[in-house]
Amino acid sequence: MSFFKSLCLAIFATIFLTYVLGTSFIELLDVDVYVGEQLIEPLKAISISALVVVILVLVALAIAMSVFGSLIFVAMLVLGGGAMLLVGVFWPIFLVAGVIWLVTRDKRAAQY
Repeated sequence: MSFFKSLCLAIFATIFLTYVLGTSFIELLDVDVYVGEQLIEPLKAISISALVVVILVLVALAIAMSVFGSLIFVAMLVLGGGAMLLVGVFWPIFLVAGVIWLVTRDKRAAQY
């Protein structure tokens, strides 16, 4: 299925589900949406309720990502701290190994 076809199908499904679920929600709960003293039409009420749902989903996503993001950040800090601890403890061994490697490497292979 092409991207454009999938996009059109997704837009149609979203509009259809929003209309059907919004209409059934308004009829089931007998909700009337007023702005000031003026009654809002059902289609506009559906769009307002859909907008509210989208905002709530984005807020929930932000909260979930901040919690998981902070957990990932703490895990990376712990792993980085452990790596720095290992480097801090074993740096003389790394230094000696580097010097030995520099002294004993084959210099003719490096020229070619």
